[in-house]
Amino acid sequence: MDAGNGAAGDMLLAALLDAGADLEAVRSGLAGLAVGPLDVGVDQVRRHGLRALHADVRVPADHVSRNLADVVSILSAAALPPPALDFALAVFERLARAEARVHGVDVPEIHFHEVGALDAIADVTGCALALHALDLLGPAIRVVSPVAAGSGVVRAAHGPLPVPVPAVLELLTEAGAPLRSHPASMELCTPTGAALLATLATGWGPVPDCVPASVGTGAGTADPQGHPNVLRVVVGESSAAAGWESGELRRVDSTIDDLDPRLWPEVLEALRSAGAADAWCSPALMRKGRPGQVLSVLVDPERLDTVCRVVFEQTTTLGVRISTVERRSLRRDRVEVPAGGATVGVKRGLLGDRVVTVQPEYDEALAAARAAGRPVHEVLAEVRAAAGGHTPGATT
Repeated sequence: MDAGNGAAGDMLLAALLDAGADLEAVRSGLAGLAVGPLDVGVDQVRRHGLRALHADVRVPADHVSRNLADVVSILSAAALPPPALDFALAVFERLARAEARVHGVDVPEIHFHEVGALDAIADVTGCALALHALDLLGPAIRVVSPVAAGSGVVRAAHGPLPVPVPAVLELLTEAGAPLRSHPASMELCTPTGAALLATLATGWGPVPDCVPASVGTGAGTADPQGHPNVLRVVVGESSAAAGWESGELRRVDSTIDDLDPRLWPEVLEALRSAGAADAWCSPALMRKGRPGQVLSVLVDPERLDTVCRVVFEQTTTLGVRISTVERRSLRRDRVEVPAGGATVGVKRGLLGDRVVTVQPEYDEALAAARAAGRPVHEVLAEVRAAAGGHTPGATT
């Protein structure tokens, strides 16, 4: 997602449709929302000499002030595909949290246009349906460029607000999104656009290694003189030669020499429970020969603040070091293998379509071995052999 000129819900929807998402599938899904007739029209436009698709989201006149619970009820009652519904709900929940923090109230107390307006409901739901149609809501890697938010002043429901508006800054800050400076003195990224990007991004930065399959360019309604008001989407596939997935993580490090060593297992478990991809300690020799530990944590950018909070609360450190690392990981699935009258779950790593790692759940294998009166190493070997012959993704 190239958001170097900003982002709005209709721009992202247009870019996804231009990249090949099924317009009729989007229209059909919007028709199932019980809020009056919603529709999407599209037309070809030019922005600074570039061809782009413009999406005209058509909604009835509406002055209802809705809160998050109202929106959740509307979406849940519609016959949306489960992945699209989950994504749309996540976007609105993220929006609601941001607005609640900005206004200093609890989420159930807020009534605001960014969540409740019909055009926002149509934009978010339409994007969710388009992402689902492109098969981008599964295990896909979704990388978003640095986001241009704009500058100046915009008039909102609460009066004039500085650009970026507080909700946009809150959304992008929570997600760990990088901002990009831009010469335009106007609002380039809307709260709905920021919430969509923050929810769909699995990483931030340049285009990852891929073979492009389609490109979509979505135009905003405005056509300023200074820049092309467009958002681009590149849909590609991982190189077949590699067979792995790439993405960015944040690494959090801190060197600690005054924590009771008996507490480290609990600290590591708390970090994993908070969403860390991994957490470990390495021994270190500190000043004056004191033994210490280097705490290291890998985490998705959107969970960085949560993990830092756990480090500060659970350890004695006064500071952490944060760096960006690239992760290459195998696609994974889970199969259930019969063993001794029971079943044992097995996690498998796939290099392309080839199973290269097989790891049975030890506790389940131990229970099956005890039930059958067999040594656990025999059950582990039997389960590994059986799991290696399953078709990847056949039973998950």
